[in-house]
Amino acid sequence: MPPKDRLSRKIALMNRSDLSEPPYLPPLPPNPIQVGLIGSGIQASRSPAIHLHEASVHRLRYSYELIDLDKLGVGPEALPSLLDDAERRGFTGLNVTYPCKQTVIPLLDDLSPEAEVLGAVNTVVFVNGRRTGHNTDWFGFAESFRRGLSGAKLRTVVQLGAGGAGAATAYAALTLGVNRLIVFDQEPARASALANRLSSPSAPQRIRPGTALAAALQEADGLIHATPTGMINHPGLPLPAHLIAPHLWIAEVVYFPLETELLKIARQAGCRTLNGGGMVVFQASEAFRLFTGITPDRDRMLTHFLTLTP
Repeated sequence: MPPKDRLSRKIALMNRSDLSEPPYLPPLPPNPIQVGLIGSGIQASRSPAIHLHEASVHRLRYSYELIDLDKLGVGPEALPSLLDDAERRGFTGLNVTYPCKQTVIPLLDDLSPEAEVLGAVNTVVFVNGRRTGHNTDWFGFAESFRRGLSGAKLRTVVQLGAGGAGAATAYAALTLGVNRLIVFDQEPARASALANRLSSPSAPQRIRPGTALAAALQEADGLIHATPTGMINHPGLPLPAHLIAPHLWIAEVVYFPLETELLKIARQAGCRTLNGGGMVVFQASEAFRLFTGITPDRDRMLTHFLTLTP
């Protein structure tokens, strides 16, 4: 795609005001539908239960396999053989999570518009011998935010993390109407790259990399946390506790545990909070639609998810 056309597409996507389902949809695959999740440390994932419950309501023959890099004793370098194996075994598609959302891209034939802009993929669909990468994370976060933090101020927002999840939440934040998004990452170059990718000529300062976290949080309305810190396998806080002030709302992407240390301290400080449960459910609802061609009941999926979480 010529650079001019790519930029035009990016600007059009960034100016979208609706959060309806994306227009792309693969043909309905024949039953049985075999899908899976590739990532590290995913044994506690709720994705199989979320997908299988909704599939049972629609009377689909549906299987969901965990392909855990940690259990296999391999890293992202094994992705080529793992994708080949899934395709050979007749998979309809795969979900992709940490640390593979960006490294999977060179192995794909096509990208959806959002995945192309974000440079991150969390869903791969196999159709007619081609691999198409999609990003449903951005939709999951945006829908969760609209439901859980309605009316939150969006003048200035700080985000921690510029990886695959961070790309999705940043895109969602801009789609939701954040005026200024300041992105921090342990690798500053990655924050700069994300800001460059999502910037538009009409509003070049709407997203930018951050340099001083404490100062940025003093001016901010809210904080988006988009790193693995707080997960069962990555416990702890992603920032010093004293920086969590009551004027901030806090939105989390980690969902296992549902109440991370960050959310616990934020609630104690008097902050409005949003856990990562909604994001995982609503991104799963879009992945389910891509795998099956069926639009699921998101409320039913969220209700079921809450029964799975202590």
